Amino acid sequence: MIRTYFPETWIWELAPVGESGRAEVHGSAPDTITEWNAGAFCMGPSGFGISPPTSLRAFQPFFVELTLPYSVVRGESFTLKASVFNYLKHCIKVQTTLLPSQELELEPCADCQYSSCLCAEESKTFYWNLKASNLGEVNVTVKTEALDTQDLCNNEFPIVPKQGRSDTVVKPLLVQPGGVLEEKSHSSLLCCQAGEEHPKTEEISLKVPENILKDSERAYATVLGDLMGTAMQNLDRLLAMPYGCGEQNMVLFAPNIFILEYLTKTHQLTPEIQSKAKRFLESGYQRQLTYKRNDGSYSAFGQSDKEGNTWLTAFVEKSFNKARPYIFIDESHLSHSFSLLKKIRNKNGCFRSVGRLFNNAMKGGIDDETSLSAYVTMALLEVGVSVQDPVVADAVSCLRKAAKDVSSVYTQALLAYTFTLSNDTELREMLLAKLEEKAKGSYTALPYWYRAPSAEVELTSYVLLALLSGPNKDLGKASEIVNWLSKQQNPYGGFSSTQDTVVALQALAEYAEATFSDKGDVTVTVTSKTGFHQQFHVDQTNRLLLQKASLPDIPGEYSLSATGSGCVYVQTVLRYNIPPPRSDATFSVRVETEPDKCPQDPLKVLKLSVTAQ
Repeated sequence: MIRTYFPETWIWELAPVGESGRAEVHGSAPDTITEWNAGAFCMGPSGFGISPPTSLRAFQPFFVELTLPYSVVRGESFTLKASVFNYLKHCIKVQTTLLPSQELELEPCADCQYSSCLCAEESKTFYWNLKASNLGEVNVTVKTEALDTQDLCNNEFPIVPKQGRSDTVVKPLLVQPGGVLEEKSHSSLLCCQAGEEHPKTEEISLKVPENILKDSERAYATVLGDLMGTAMQNLDRLLAMPYGCGEQNMVLFAPNIFILEYLTKTHQLTPEIQSKAKRFLESGYQRQLTYKRNDGSYSAFGQSDKEGNTWLTAFVEKSFNKARPYIFIDESHLSHSFSLLKKIRNKNGCFRSVGRLFNNAMKGGIDDETSLSAYVTMALLEVGVSVQDPVVADAVSCLRKAAKDVSSVYTQALLAYTFTLSNDTELREMLLAKLEEKAKGSYTALPYWYRAPSAEVELTSYVLLALLSGPNKDLGKASEIVNWLSKQQNPYGGFSSTQDTVVALQALAEYAEATFSDKGDVTVTVTSKTGFHQQFHVDQTNRLLLQKASLPDIPGEYSLSATGSGCVYVQTVLRYNIPPPRSDATFSVRVETEPDKCPQDPLKVLKLSVTAQ
């Protein structure tokens, strides 16, 4: 018997139950020697029912079980353990063999024995020292069989089972290159129009450094028919189960909402995605309430902090309001936080910075009274607080006075979006004009402001939100910004840090919704000078399908071309491993126990001292 299938979960599926009240689900038990516990529940018009649990034992009296690591580094020595079990009533003599493989190198062992007597209820473990020579998934195959021999085992002749004389197990082992993973991606939004004489083209150059680890380079190209497609293809990363402190929790909570909003508005939301996102939002909501303070504010660690944080409280207020269409949000929490924000204002109407953030990078470029007030005002306007509300009106008045003297590009972008929401058209146009002047080149040449990359993405996203939220959506200029933003995305649909990912996804979702079309037919061709040719076809039937092809030539030069009508999102990802960088930092670690030797009698207390210097 050859066993290869070892899942942790066997059956998880829906079964329709007819009027008879009975249903049968057929399947073959996996190869795992174990006991499977099964349960079922049923929902119907008359209520909800749960069945009592039952179990199935998958067993054979003579078998081998492998113990091996999940992954190893190429060239690393590791030990493979094979334990053979005999649950027969008589003794057997077994021979256990590791089948040869070109991907595995067996280290010689002069004293190792791979045959043994096993009497009833006994087991024996055999060992091999191996090295993996090839990267990727390598199959490890071990066979054990009962020998037909006249040699005595425990003063009796060993038997040979009539059934199950041998057992063979095949398990995969992941072999990794080691070192440090480097990942580079190039993204493009290619838009075509029917009847164009020339296709949209782009040249891609895949280059690797000289010190890469052998055979670690790999690359692939993906094509999607939707701007938000990469984010949707990585829901397990973007719709991650919220966790951590009050700041981390919200940074993971917010992107869920933007993806749901986009899918809902474009009628692409499936029951599976909706159910998954709802579970994550509910979990994040309940967890965030544990970081709420008695005064209505939020902080990294709730009541254990000295005071709540203004920025985080506004972020929570905004996110909870936006989540209301999808999950239940208690109105009292929203009004409580809004009351707190009313209290932390200066006499000029702007908001006062209170509390501290555990990770200041999460709030992006907000670092003074004006940028903080713009963010809080923006958050309140986004969730529907009227511009005539005294709190918002006073804050907008304060921001108007400060706007003309603001020199920070980030604050100008944030103010441009805030004044867009407050219908201050004159100030909005003035700030957008200033931002246009400070851009490095035109939008067509990829707008570039003098900030760190994450701040670049964030402030550019605020400009995009301002353009899309105005009385007349400037889709021409917005499309040029989106083309630049799309090139900054990582392979998972995010960006370089936390807050820029939150703001950029919000802006991209707004643009994707404004430009969504249920028509389009584009053909993308990827070619290289060495003869590689791969074609992808995208239309409305497969716009959310991730199409992927490996790129064989590394280093290499590739050409992308798109023809047809519509837009496609094309991404090229290059991964390779390099040796870890050398560190000149030195330190020593000393571990001492008291007592230094184990006494004969069992110890109730052992003192362990670890000293690092």
